[in-house]
Amino acid sequence: MSDIDFTTARQRAELVHDEAALTAAIARVGREIDAHLGDETAVFLPVMQGGLVFAGQLATRIKAGLEFDYVHATRYRGGTLGGGLVWLRQPALLLGGRTVLLVDDILDEGTTLKGIRDFCLEQGAQRVLIAVLCEKRHGRTVPGLAADFVGVEVPDRYVFGFGMDYHEQGRNLPGIYAL
Repeated sequence: MSDIDFTTARQRAELVHDEAALTAAIARVGREIDAHLGDETAVFLPVMQGGLVFAGQLATRIKAGLEFDYVHATRYRGGTLGGGLVWLRQPALLLGGRTVLLVDDILDEGTTLKGIRDFCLEQGAQRVLIAVLCEKRHGRTVPGLAADFVGVEVPDRYVFGFGMDYHEQGRNLPGIYAL
């Protein structure tokens, strides 16, 4: 896939979830998080850049108390194949004794999310809940990692749109597309 440009990729891609389906899924996830948190205030911790679109919409659907921060860690650096985890920004808030709501665009193999979750726990977080817009269920997820809240499932293909990119483009698309 890396040999085709974004315009060609978008033309070849299949729309797997449109904006209406994603909006409904985000509202449902917000209700699930509220039911889980109750009166507790959590640290709302989106993973940049992919988690930005989902996190922004999800935050407005959660009624529970939230304290905002963010992390920026990546394995992709603009490509389609992951490498080692690179920290661009760690959370500024103290996480000790807190519930952290880690928010990301996708749970695929989970290496990035596991690294961030483990960091939060090492910083003393009481627990880390994971909310993802989409999940690939394929049996290759790192052991011991699962999302607590999932918006939609996506096929085991390269997906982009709604925060996810194709060579740093397409994050702003209102749906999720698969190649």
